[in-house]
Amino acid sequence: MIAAPNSASAGLSWWHIIRLGLIQTSLGGIVVLTTSTLNRIMVVELALAATIPGFLVTIHHIVQLARPRIGYGSDVGGRRTPWIIGGMFILGLGGVLAALGTTLIPSQYWLGLCVSAVGFFAIGVGTGATGTSLLALLAKQVTPERKPAAAALVWFMMIIGFAVTAGVAGHFLDPYSPERLMTVTGTVSVLAIMVTLVVIRGIEPNVLPDAAAMSDTPPPEKGAFRAALAEVWQDPQAKIFTIFVFVSMLAYSAQDLILEPFAGLVFGRTPGESTQLAGVQHGGVLLGMAAMAISTLLFKSRGAALLRLWIRGGCLLSAVALFLLCWGGMTSPTWSLEANVFLLGTANGGFAVAAIGAMMVLASAGQNKREGIRMGLWGAAQAIAFALGGFLGTVAVDVTRYWLNDPAISYGLVFACEGVLFLVAASLARHIHIANWGGEQRDQLPSFGDIALAEAGEGGMR
Repeated sequence: MIAAPNSASAGLSWWHIIRLGLIQTSLGGIVVLTTSTLNRIMVVELALAATIPGFLVTIHHIVQLARPRIGYGSDVGGRRTPWIIGGMFILGLGGVLAALGTTLIPSQYWLGLCVSAVGFFAIGVGTGATGTSLLALLAKQVTPERKPAAAALVWFMMIIGFAVTAGVAGHFLDPYSPERLMTVTGTVSVLAIMVTLVVIRGIEPNVLPDAAAMSDTPPPEKGAFRAALAEVWQDPQAKIFTIFVFVSMLAYSAQDLILEPFAGLVFGRTPGESTQLAGVQHGGVLLGMAAMAISTLLFKSRGAALLRLWIRGGCLLSAVALFLLCWGGMTSPTWSLEANVFLLGTANGGFAVAAIGAMMVLASAGQNKREGIRMGLWGAAQAIAFALGGFLGTVAVDVTRYWLNDPAISYGLVFACEGVLFLVAASLARHIHIANWGGEQRDQLPSFGDIALAEAGEGGMR
């Protein structure tokens, strides 16, 4: 049987990577409607307590703990395409159900909440299936030197999905009515599914796995998933990278819900000005992502070293930016908040997309290449961190403000704690080892203790 020209050996072209990025754009379009637009409608138009949409969004994060199992399923089957398509169908259905539940709340409160909860559950399952399988497909079929830039491109396209959907949907939702909400949500979901069906066609080679590939994946017998997960967890690189993802993403997400209130309470910014501040931060994120992608493409021979540098440097610079926020809030009412937040966004964007690029490289490491379960494990760590980060950040502010009368000190202490978490993440990143482009990853990785003792062992670890 003749392999497709875009086989794993040849690697995906940039056109194929852009097509896969359109799936992330579609995913982002549905997610932003459910986590942002529905949140606002519940709180403003329906006058519900903010904890209700917060609880629903938490459901969508917690469900993604199933990502390792989803990734294992795609590993066993040998193909990611069915999981990507199935996940997008479930995600689209979840978006429609979440919107339907929102429209039912005014007249049938408990039924509406139950339907919304089912919808957010489906959103979590669909996001996990599509996102994990898409990254596993990229990890397996993109050549190593392209992986960091591919990660940046795919994530950039997801942000485009956030921005375009929010803008266009916002236009068609005014003036708000339940009918408009259902029409907009249904249209976005159908378009996302259609785009996925069109762009995924022909990307994954439609060939049977060879005997060598089949030998890498155990048959789906009872207990096989637990055995596979335990095997991946025994890999010291997979273990330390999981811990790094959790710590760094906990620090990354903890400032999401407190930055704008901080700007208003400490620096007297109006609601409009604080919203613009979020735009400044996102601009910095995009700059950091672009700089990381361009640098790894221009200096391919030093790609692995640059990836490590962006991960560690991004974490360290994020810590510096958070410490500066703490200092500026407590010492100077004329502090350049916008410049500080732009610096934070740039550092966050650079480290986050570099970490995703490292995920794609490390997912293919080890003796048994279990891209799906590795991506699922790291995706679950990220989901837990995001679920905890926003909640713990707000709780920490409330607790400190209860004991302290000065909001600048309360928010400053929380920012300082986030900065410390980024320092811990930077320390962990020292022990993440990535093979040079074109080089082979060593089969027998050092033990966790060895990694903690030295940057590189005697056995040729790059």
